[in-house]
Amino acid sequence: MVAQDYLCRIEAPVSAAEAFEKISRVSEWWAKNFSGSARELGDTFQVRFGGTFVDFEITEAEPSKKIVWQVVNCNLNWLSDKTEWSDTSVLWELSEGNGVTGVTMVHRGLVPGMECYEECNQGWNFFVSESLQQFLSVGQGLPKGDGGHNE
Repeated sequence: MVAQDYLCRIEAPVSAAEAFEKISRVSEWWAKNFSGSARELGDTFQVRFGGTFVDFEITEAEPSKKIVWQVVNCNLNWLSDKTEWSDTSVLWELSEGNGVTGVTMVHRGLVPGMECYEECNQGWNFFVSESLQQFLSVGQGLPKGDGGHNE
C-alpha cells in the first residue's frame, strides 16, 4: 500500500481568480504572523507560530488554476525531527464551474507515519476546510496568532 499525501477539497461561491488571490492572503486565513509574498512565481514567504516557522517558495504559479508552495526551510519545534516538512510542498488546484470554484489542496510528502501527521492533518483540516472556506465564502477567515505551534 502506498502512503497517501494529505488532501483536502472545498468549494466556494467565488471565481477561480478570486480564490487564487485569497489563497495568497495567507495572514487572513492561516497565520497572522506572516512575512513575504505568496502571489507569484518566485515569491517567498514565512509563516510563524511561536518558535515554529516554515519558509516557502512559490515554484509553480498559473493564475486561477494552480500554485505550488515548496518548503525551503522549517523549524517544527514540537517534533523530534524539527525539519520534517523539508522537501514537502503544498499544491493548490482550482476548478471553476456552475458558479463555484473547487479548491483541492495536497500537501505532498505529508503522509501517515510521519511524526506530525495526525496533528498536521487536524491543522490543515481546520485551516482549509474551516478558515479558508469561510474566507472564500464570507470574506472573514480564522487565522491563528503567535501563541504556539498549534494555537
